[in-house]
Amino acid sequence: MKKLVIVIFLCTTANLLAQSPTETYLLELSRKKFEWLIAKNADSIQVTFDDRIQYVHSNGWIQSKQEVLDDMKSGRLVYQQVTVKEAMVRVYGNAAVVTGLGTFEGINSGTAFKLDLRYTEVYVKTRTRWMLASRHSNRMP
Repeated sequence: MKKLVIVIFLCTTANLLAQSPTETYLLELSRKKFEWLIAKNADSIQVTFDDRIQYVHSNGWIQSKQEVLDDMKSGRLVYQQVTVKEAMVRVYGNAAVVTGLGTFEGINSGTAFKLDLRYTEVYVKTRTRWMLASRHSNRMP
């Protein structure tokens, strides 16, 4: 058992050390974005979402930045909990792709939902910050 714990610790530590500061930052930004959606923190969403974002939900519903903000403010779509089970990032210069798997819980137009989703987020770096340019999710069986 002790050897198993040591192996798990070494693998986890090696993975963390292998991440660049940019990769660590982007994974944290992606995680925070879920927190902001739950907390209805429109200011943080406003500065993190690119003006031309396409936010594609698992049912094929596509939203603009303004539509996401409007739904957040009106309560049409309420995120109550997001549990990220896995996430990884690949950086390509001024672009990055975050892929992950999580459980998303909330209320959509008065109907509760709990979905396991695989998601892809594309971030682009502007002069001053990383911004979410595209998001797409798929339901998992």
